Amino acid sequence: MIVLKKYKKSAYQLENCWQKYRKTVMLKKRLAAIIILISATAINGISQKTVGLFTNTADAYNGYTLFAPLNYNTTYLIDNCGEIINTWQSQHRPGLSAYLLEDGSLLRTASIPNGTFSNGGGLIERYDWDGNLTWTFEVSDSVQYQHHDIAYLPNGNILVLAWEYKSTTEAVAIGRDPALVVDGLWGEKVMELQPVGSDSAVVVWEWRLYDHVVQDIDSTKPNYGMVAQHPELINLNYVYNTSPNSLKDWIHANSIDYHPQLDQIIINSRNFDEFWVIDHSTTTTQAATHSGGNSGKGGDILYRWGNPQTYDRGTAADKKLFSQHDAQWIGQGLYESGKILVFNNGLARMDGSYSSVETIAPPIDANGNYSIDSINAYAPTTQDWIYTSTPHFFSYFISGVQRLPNTNTLICEGDDGRFFEIDTMGNLVWEYINPVGFGGPVSQGNMPNNNAVFKISRYSPDYPAFIGKTLTPMGPVEINPFQSNCQLYVPTRKVNTLEKITLLGNPVDDILKIQNVNQLELSISLVDLTGKTLRNIQSDNFYIPIPVEELPRGIYILKIHSIKDNQQLTKKILKI
Repeated sequence: MIVLKKYKKSAYQLENCWQKYRKTVMLKKRLAAIIILISATAINGISQKTVGLFTNTADAYNGYTLFAPLNYNTTYLIDNCGEIINTWQSQHRPGLSAYLLEDGSLLRTASIPNGTFSNGGGLIERYDWDGNLTWTFEVSDSVQYQHHDIAYLPNGNILVLAWEYKSTTEAVAIGRDPALVVDGLWGEKVMELQPVGSDSAVVVWEWRLYDHVVQDIDSTKPNYGMVAQHPELINLNYVYNTSPNSLKDWIHANSIDYHPQLDQIIINSRNFDEFWVIDHSTTTTQAATHSGGNSGKGGDILYRWGNPQTYDRGTAADKKLFSQHDAQWIGQGLYESGKILVFNNGLARMDGSYSSVETIAPPIDANGNYSIDSINAYAPTTQDWIYTSTPHFFSYFISGVQRLPNTNTLICEGDDGRFFEIDTMGNLVWEYINPVGFGGPVSQGNMPNNNAVFKISRYSPDYPAFIGKTLTPMGPVEINPFQSNCQLYVPTRKVNTLEKITLLGNPVDDILKIQNVNQLELSISLVDLTGKTLRNIQSDNFYIPIPVEELPRGIYILKIHSIKDNQQLTKKILKI
């Protein structure tokens, strides 16, 4: 409460200042675009390119990109030249995410009205490749409402983020400060739905945030305790902003991700400036308690990162995430596998508002447990990798990120509908501007009215969804496109510069030696089977020693990455 009182006024002022700032920035952007268009027309007699494909190089990852414009009912799948491969038409705007499944069907959320919650979700739809609606299910009533994101599970079920309503009386009864309640309180819950038929579903698992809260303002109320002593619980009275909407939607979760090997879930909270990891191996009954599941901790938070102020183990100077989106594990076989990737929107950073993409290496052991002591915040204290640009890119809301199989990173700068891909050195290798705003696609040379996109996904040409499908390009999304000489680059086999890398002594007891005869500049990581990084070395020496004496016996993975040409070699290491 001390922190709240100290910053209550400044937080409110920040909200008002930000709204004025955003309006000014958007006006300046539109004026700049108009000036550019007028100048181009006067000098060249033609309009300047404003939307669609801007860059496609041989270093981009060739595939198909899925996106659902926020203000239009059509979802698009395009190739790397920005040409349409397929579209799906709905009766509703997205609410907000969309995914292409392995059977070629589109799983998307849709926005329907709700009298209790802000519109921006409430409905889940599934369409086949040909655009036929095959399943739909509504999660929208007076006490719950699907919003933002979903995750498709390997068993065919669907994880759903949903707001859960408590009245003012109910919120105060569980320990919410009465001064922090405006027209009720929106908590969060995660539902696992098993689709049935064409319009039904069964809830087979559920996790509720209200089962895992702590408050330190009233000892006569439930959930009372010292916040700093319970990093596994969510502070019921932490608020980042005292505007009415922020007091209601006090968590504002905006993404969900699932790790099939760990059987864990990441929930990303924009308003807490952090993400949380919870155990999915529990039963619904266990998920409502503090024990059970693989972790033995029930539905409590296993790991959290981004803002230790939320559990009283840090200050404003310790905050690393700022209104972030799309927190996710980097999947097996991808560069930096096992780390957590996030789009850090960067709203109201101490050194100014700008966005970045970052990876974090969580302190996890071979059993999926996360370490923390009784005093400090969760490790790490710094990110493993941060990408930003000069001049800065910036999206004050939405946005997403994806690590690609060729080690590149695909980024959705959501506010401006800008999609771009970078390599590991930060070089721009692909760029596209969404041509679709209110009313649909615009003509090339014009600016769409609000072309925001929540997130995007790139799918490899060998993705199972495309087996047996006709993938004929049907022209750009924009109307009246300029003539293009874009070509799709088929990946060619590179000379393996790592083929002469030799491991000396495997199995290994104390020191693993790597022989680097070409003296390449290498980034070397030793990780355990959960993806946790145990050793991280960069060297171009002929011999590179890696001490492993203190590690337990078992199997480890050695990842050797050539910095110059982005090639990667993976080897199994047996520690004896």
